[in-house]
Amino acid sequence: MFNESESSIIKYPREATILASACAIIFCIVGVIGNLVTVLALTRCPKLRSHATTAFVLSLCFSDLLFCSVNLPLTASRYIHEAWTLGDVLCKLFPVLFYGNVAVSLLNMVAITLNRYVLISYHQYYNILYSTTSIWLQLLFCWGFAFIIMLPPLLGIWGQLGLHPSTFSCTILEKNGKSPKKAIFLFGFVLPCVVIIASYSCIYWRVRKSRMKLKSHELNGAKEHRRSHREKEDNRLTKLMLLIFICFLICFLPLMLMNVFDDDVRYPTFHVIASIFAWASSVINPFIYAASNRQYRTAYSQLLNAVKTSIAFSDSRQFSGNSLKNCTTDNRCEGNSTHLKPNHT
Repeated sequence: MFNESESSIIKYPREATILASACAIIFCIVGVIGNLVTVLALTRCPKLRSHATTAFVLSLCFSDLLFCSVNLPLTASRYIHEAWTLGDVLCKLFPVLFYGNVAVSLLNMVAITLNRYVLISYHQYYNILYSTTSIWLQLLFCWGFAFIIMLPPLLGIWGQLGLHPSTFSCTILEKNGKSPKKAIFLFGFVLPCVVIIASYSCIYWRVRKSRMKLKSHELNGAKEHRRSHREKEDNRLTKLMLLIFICFLICFLPLMLMNVFDDDVRYPTFHVIASIFAWASSVINPFIYAASNRQYRTAYSQLLNAVKTSIAFSDSRQFSGNSLKNCTTDNRCEGNSTHLKPNHT
């Protein structure tokens, strides 16, 4: 660990740290509830559960859930105390989870994008390429690669993980004048973004070509109608996943750029604002699902109805139990036609 005297202290405005801690706490609560509800809703919906895309969406939810339940509470503590007070072990674990989660999210989005591309462009191979085994292998790669790239700094082979005392943040530090931060930024952020953008570009041209073909031929009959309906559903889901990626990019790009090009933190307030934007990426997805896609809204609605039914059934059982107890205690039940009458002597 460094001594604070070894580095110039960067003064964060107290207003900025209060705002950051408040946002971290709010995002933690909303993010845990939102992502947990999404996981329950999607796993309970048979129609969505059968989609290969749903497996990657669930993986994305678990990544966000991990970030909200672990990283955000630690971040809130850091900004409340304006210091890292949680020890060396958590200080090394924090950047592994932070950067690892960013990479997991992006790699899941890459997998979703490729899934959409194969479905739209090579539908005849879809069931072969997206068997249960293939999906699990892809998920294993997404999570494994995301955290493997954090091994060199964790083990001290290339850079190191620890406290940056002037910003009271646990992050990737230089070791012997070297740091893997830019390489991680390239392979964990830039490269997946390029693959996603290129894939969605191919999807756009494929869909445009398909629409032009449909317009040039007047397709009639039930078979063509079903095909058109299926393509519309696929396109809606593809647009939803594109929106998820765009929002992720908007949220995380400012922080990534600040960490790479302003590593000395000459503009601390901008770092705080960029961090808040990044945290928001783990919270907004459930709201995007609910607002943008009918199938996901239906899944949320079914879960809500199931919860209401369960509560109503529980209340009914409790009421019945209390009524039976009262009957036993008072030796009478409301609605009975006979009552005991006192004897007059």
